Formats: sequence, C-alpha cells, structure tokens
Amino acid sequence: MRETMPQTPIFSSMLGSTCSGQVQPDMGERCGDPVYQDGNLISGSLEALIERLVPTLDYYPDRTYIFTFLLSSRVFIHPHELLAKVGQICIKQKQQLEMGTEAEKAKLKSFAAKIIQLLKEWTETFPYDFQDEKSMKELKEIAHRITHCNEENGTVKKIISQMTQNLLMTLSARSQYQEIREKFRQPVADKGTILKNKPQSTQKDILSVCCDPLILAQQLTHIELERVSNIYPEDLMQIVSHMDSLDNHKCRGDVTKTYNLEAYDNWFNCLSMLVATEICRVVKKKQRTRMVEFFIDVARECFNIGNFNSMMAIISGMNLSPVARLKKTWSKVKTAKFDVLEHHMDPSSNFCNYRTALQGAAQRSQTANSNREKIVIPVFNLFIKDIYFLHKIHTNRLANGQINFKKFWDISRQIHDFMTWKQVECPFEKDKKIQSYLLTAPIYSEEALFIASFESEGPENHMEKDSWKTLRTTLLNRA
Repeated sequence: MRETMPQTPIFSSMLGSTCSGQVQPDMGERCGDPVYQDGNLISGSLEALIERLVPTLDYYPDRTYIFTFLLSSRVFIHPHELLAKVGQICIKQKQQLEMGTEAEKAKLKSFAAKIIQLLKEWTETFPYDFQDEKSMKELKEIAHRITHCNEENGTVKKIISQMTQNLLMTLSARSQYQEIREKFRQPVADKGTILKNKPQSTQKDILSVCCDPLILAQQLTHIELERVSNIYPEDLMQIVSHMDSLDNHKCRGDVTKTYNLEAYDNWFNCLSMLVATEICRVVKKKQRTRMVEFFIDVARECFNIGNFNSMMAIISGMNLSPVARLKKTWSKVKTAKFDVLEHHMDPSSNFCNYRTALQGAAQRSQTANSNREKIVIPVFNLFIKDIYFLHKIHTNRLANGQINFKKFWDISRQIHDFMTWKQVECPFEKDKKIQSYLLTAPIYSEEALFIASFESEGPENHMEKDSWKTLRTTLLNRA
C-alpha cells in the first residue's frame, strides 16, 4: 500500500522525536488477532482495528491506515460510536500514564499531541462524520480530557479550538452548498421542451456562444472539477455501506445515494442531452453536420486534457437514437476522429482501452510540473461500478468473523486516487458566458429529441414511422 494517503503535518514540536508517523509496533502483542501478510494488515476484529487506530507513547498509525480504516469503519459502526470507543482507549492510556512514574507522567504532553493529531486528521478528511450532535459531543469529550493533560499549556487548547472552528466552518459551507443546489435541483426530464414547430434558424446555439472546441473543452473541465470538488470519501463509501451485508443493521441511517453523487451523475446526463439537443435542433443538414463535427472535436480536446467524463458524455449524446438515426447527416461527417474516440471508449474487455488511457493520464499527473498536466477526470459511472465490483466480489468479513481489511485497502486506494485528482486547481480561465450556456441552455426531453430528429430526417422504416405517428398524435392531443 502506498504511503501517500491524505495526511496533515504532525506538530513536531509537541510530539518530540519518538513519533515519526511511520512506527510499526508489534500490534499482535497489543490486540492479539490482526493478521498480516507480507507485512500488510489483511484482517482483524473490529476491536483490534480500532485499537490500532489509537496512538500510544511510542506509536502513531500510518496515514494510509488512518484513511482506510476511518473510511471503511462506517460499514460496521456509526462514527459517533467509533469516537466513543477511541475516547475510551485514550482515557485508559491516560490513566495508566497518570498512575505511572514521574517520567511517564512527563510524557502526557507527547501522548496528548498524538491524540490531537489523530482528531485533526479525522476532522479534516472526514468532516461529515461530525455533522450529528452525538459525534460532536464525543469529539468535545475527548478534547476536554486531553486538554487536562496540558492544563498549563495554552497551545493545546488553542489547537483544539482552531480544529473545532475549522470543522464547523467546513460543515456550514457544505450545508449552504447543498441548500443552494437544492433550489436549482431539477430532473433532466423536466427540462425537456416539446416543440410543435421547428426552431427558428436565428435561435441561439452553442456555436454562437463558443466555436472553439478547445475553449469549450476547457470550460467543461471547469464545470467537472467544480462538481467533483463537492464529492467526499464518505460519499463514495456509501456505495458500499448501502449494500446488504451482515453488518447492515449497524450502518448509518443516511446510507442512501448522496445528493453530491446524484448531482454529478445528473450533470453527465444533462451534458449528453445537451449535445443531442444542439444537434437535433439544427434545421439545415450542412449546419447539423458542422455541429456534429464540432462536438467530435470538443470530445477529442477533452480526451487530450484528461477530462474523460465530459468526453464520454459527449459520445453518449451523439450515440442517442435521435442523433444516431440521422444517416444523411452522418454520411457527410468526417468520422475518422469519431472512430478514434469510440475506440478509446470501446466497452469490450471491461473498457480496456479507456483504462489504459486513464492509467496514462494518471501517470502523467504524478510527474506533472503544471496543473494542465495534472488533470484526471475519470468516467464517473465506471469509477462507481469499479468500487461496486470490488465490494461485490469480496465479503466484508472472512469465515472466521474477522473484517476483510484487504478488501478495504483496495477500495480506499481507488477512492484516494479520485480524491487526489479532484484537488487539482483548474488552470484554464473561466468564461462565465460559456458556462452559463452549458448549465442553463434548454434541454429537450427524449420525446422532443425524436420529434426534432424526424422533422430533420423523416422515418425510414416501419418502426420509425409508427413512432413518428404516435408522436404526432400526442402533439395534436396537446394542442
């Protein structure tokens, strides 16, 4: 397991030289039952894994372990219950030190610093764990007891106060974002516009707003990165938590699909429908051909940037039936570039070509010197399916009842990669006019797309003729 999971700097002045963050004690002596393979922890009881999370005088858990365990623990235990157990272990250790020699009592400061560091990493990486009153109560309780280890030292109180303040600010910002997005929340289908007549040729379209494929791809990347910035590790872990398991009765009550995941998934669908709308609404074949070729170029620029999600959404939009059936239009399109794009997104062998391209973009990102080269935006629904697949092929617990921690190492590695990619700052200049169009332009419903498609190129077979007849009847009934 790589040692690059999310972490925060250790308070070196407080921890002293005994805690490097990489100390690996013989945990078998402490807990009895964790199982290791080639030096890696692969299974253990929940109690043993919790104990491995809590620092001691001569031990601080590896950052990869902290991230993986805190991420996966919600499958088995509520965050507030986990906090309570961590607090109990901390109190026990603190009491042992207080009853020890003067030398051990003197080390209380170092022990307190390690506990604070763990809480700081927890609140920064998984702030949503502290949204309920029970979790906040447990956090304050641990902080209060730790503060007593250093009553004469105002630094500890100051750090705890700052940690709590930052946590509350983060939770408040998330809450405000959700409220704002909820106001504008609207299903794709409800945005559809049923047209009785062909749109006017003078009606605004994407080419009148942006005719440069590269610039449009850059603005799509802006939107993608803004969307993924509001997705958190615990959101993704709910994909696992939501599944039925032996521990399902212990899962959090809000394990349904989170709004941030839903909003990002809806963005993909909206972009696909927007592409189809822009193509189908064009009356003249020559202009429609130009529109198709424009979106092919935009998708290619997205691929070059590393924005695979927008690329896939654009290809999906052009493969929707109302667009794909426009044979006269496609006969005029130079499809060589489109064929290359479809090759990259070929679903055979579990999207092998796409995964190769994604791996190349990820490797480029790791060695990049500029943010332009760091961009990696995976196809989100495939990313979700990968996590789901890892969950389904491996059990949460082994036959002996221990937690299958190897499974969660694999899942956390995938989620960590996503978290790393989403933190990249978009290097492209933001164009509000283009983004406004992409986010607010009218999107046809599936019915409206077929109407526009048939009006552009009439039905060619019995099935299409029947569909067109049904649609026209529907229009007459609404008139």
